[in-house]
Amino acid sequence: MAFFTIVLAAGEGTRMRSTRAKVAHELLGKPLIRWVVDAAKSAESDAVITVVGHAREQVIPLIENDTIVVVQEQRLGTGHAIMIARETLLEQEQKSLGQTRETREHKTQEPEAREDGRAASLVVLCGDTPLITAQTIATLAASQQEDGAAACVLTHILDDPTGYGRIIRDEKDALVRIVEEKDATPAERAVKECNSGAYCFDLAILLENVRELDKNNAQGEYYLTDIIEKLVAKGLPVTAHLTDAEQTQGINSRAQLAQATKAMQRRVNATHLDAGVTMLDPELVWIGPDVSLEHDVEILPLTFLNGTTRVARGSVLGPNTRVTDCVIGKDCQVEESVLVEAVLEDGVSCGPRAYLRPGTVMKAGSKAGTHVEIKNSTVGPGSKVPHLSYLGDTQLGEDVNIGAGAITCNYDGFSKNQTTIGDRSFIGSDTMLVAPVTVGSDTVTGAGSVITDDVPDGALAVERTRQHIVKGWAREHVKKKTRGREMKSSRMRKKEKPQ
Repeated sequence: MAFFTIVLAAGEGTRMRSTRAKVAHELLGKPLIRWVVDAAKSAESDAVITVVGHAREQVIPLIENDTIVVVQEQRLGTGHAIMIARETLLEQEQKSLGQTRETREHKTQEPEAREDGRAASLVVLCGDTPLITAQTIATLAASQQEDGAAACVLTHILDDPTGYGRIIRDEKDALVRIVEEKDATPAERAVKECNSGAYCFDLAILLENVRELDKNNAQGEYYLTDIIEKLVAKGLPVTAHLTDAEQTQGINSRAQLAQATKAMQRRVNATHLDAGVTMLDPELVWIGPDVSLEHDVEILPLTFLNGTTRVARGSVLGPNTRVTDCVIGKDCQVEESVLVEAVLEDGVSCGPRAYLRPGTVMKAGSKAGTHVEIKNSTVGPGSKVPHLSYLGDTQLGEDVNIGAGAITCNYDGFSKNQTTIGDRSFIGSDTMLVAPVTVGSDTVTGAGSVITDDVPDGALAVERTRQHIVKGWAREHVKKKTRGREMKSSRMRKKEKPQ
């Protein structure tokens, strides 16, 4: 089954009230346009063409690596988008037949029939419908090809069809045309079967008939929907494929984006639940589409898993946790923390309220505890950073213990510098390690020390000023303070005394 896909993503989306392109808004951390493109690719579309227009500088970087981009300079409707993509469609058809543009006799040659006797098909999708599935796209294309239809329209039923084009059928229940709401009569507006904006056309028939479109409508645009009526008038078969309304939900406002996010959240979470993931409350867990979770992972409420995060079996994440583009091993505990581009090997404990920044590697059995921040550092097997510490550009060996409040001073105002701490070392509380510095294995630093020089294996490093004691100072200090307050109070009473 050969078909191409064209994704319409040129619209402005004024109801979003945003300087951001509508299709660049994200759903579960993924741009709307990417949901549609990825669904088409998963449906094994031979090629995907994306038509961009408004704020295209925001949209093109999202799709240029794996789709063919066509720019619609003047946004004159969905039919116009097909017109400007005509040459690209012809080129893709010739390419799929193993021919080059130079072998065509005429630049405007229409698509040819394939060896299996079927003409190429074109699936048309809207870039703001992220809930459509690959299965629905493939089924739509298969329905059009198996019926030999000139076009197959993807439709859905809505109790409140406001805003959608209506599917108009004749007395034999055959689809005869699609009417936009602005151009519909009261009787037509009462129809509940709606146009989803997705179609599958016989490519040759579409390109031949798109030339006949005009702009005689309320919007002054070339409606792709008008082709349906033209095809019917010519006696060409037009069919419909009914799907659930959720899949065809378009995003035109922030409220609709929130509704679609909730729908996708439930869909994604249901898949993971079926695969053996535990969620105390699935409504309070958000998982991105590219996240991978093994069975027996447990996710607690208010946890966000984004990007390409992978989590192995037995790990517990949350509550109040955000993980982005991380790899988490087996039997890890991540509580009330933020992790970005970090790697946790098996049996790692993290949090509560830890922040693991990009480049952090936690080796097996290590710990990053309460109010700990780690960046671009490796914490060795069994090593612990229990609380109130910062490690930046640091290499810890095995079984190192970092005392409370200890930090590596990795930035000198110009560049980042490295700290290395050997196996089994004990870093006392509130130790400042001024990089670049190396602390050997089996060493100890005294609490409150500022370590600026390398420390050899097995040594104790202490850096402190001598403690001075002034006997009786505190008692005399309290007396002075007390006398001062008494004198001030006496002066206030004299001022308030009546003359």
